[in-house]
Amino acid sequence: MASSIVAGERLVRAAASSGELGRLPRELRAELEAALDAQAAGRGPLVPFSLLRKLQGALRRAGSPVYLHELLEGSEIYLPEVEKPPRNPELVARLEKIKAKLANEEYKRITRNINCQELNRYGTLADLGRQVRSMKAVVITIFNFIVTVVAAFACTYLGSQYIFTEMAARVLSAVIVASVVGLAELYVMVRTMEGELGGL
Repeated sequence: MASSIVAGERLVRAAASSGELGRLPRELRAELEAALDAQAAGRGPLVPFSLLRKLQGALRRAGSPVYLHELLEGSEIYLPEVEKPPRNPELVARLEKIKAKLANEEYKRITRNINCQELNRYGTLADLGRQVRSMKAVVITIFNFIVTVVAAFACTYLGSQYIFTEMAARVLSAVIVASVVGLAELYVMVRTMEGELGGL
């Protein structure tokens, strides 16, 4: 916690000259000069807050035209380095043991449903072939659905030119027929997949 400031040039100059702080009591000036002579490690002179309170009270009583905040221009609050206490080696060893135990439990929880014997018994190539066949069937089904809907749209659009003369009516009739064909195709696809899933 901060208990002092690093004095700036303004405070050092004011303490050196007898003009600005000349009305201060002799003991207070001597205490201020002693504090300004002591150097902090690589920072500058440190002035404790208690001395600043005394300085402010003395300036008020003396009726000085100089205010404390003017003297503190360029000064900084001194925050001492916090030294961390050394860690207990027994505690560190115990924490490492607990971390290892928790990591081991987490690994066991993640891998509890994996059995190496089952993987070797079925073989990976058979699983791969089964997955490729099912993926191939899905791709063919989707391609068939797209081709059927596009063909229904094209046929209706071209065939409706003999019935409708306007472009909007031709497109609307083609969209309606393509939607009906798409829904029928989806119904058949769902029924087929339902049958395949029931057989599994």
